[in-house]
Amino acid sequence: MKTSRFTDSQIIAILKQAESGSPVPELCREHGISNATFYKWRSKFGGMDASLMARMKELEDENRRLKKMYAEERLGNPPIFRAR
Repeated sequence: MKTSRFTDSQIIAILKQAESGSPVPELCREHGISNATFYKWRSKFGGMDASLMARMKELEDENRRLKKMYAEERLGNPPIFRAR
């Protein structure tokens, strides 16, 4: 999966700047992001602080891991690493 050029705290800071009244096109130009990226971030992370954002990413990773385990179990392929 592709990693973001921006850290969680940078994304939150950009969203906070927009909430404080900075024009979105100016922010996008300043930070080198597209309008679509900004609005995607706002829909996904709007109203969050850094701790909530980190928790959401942890839950997404856990969900991805559990889906993979379920798929491997359904296909009958044992996982490479088993916890004992």
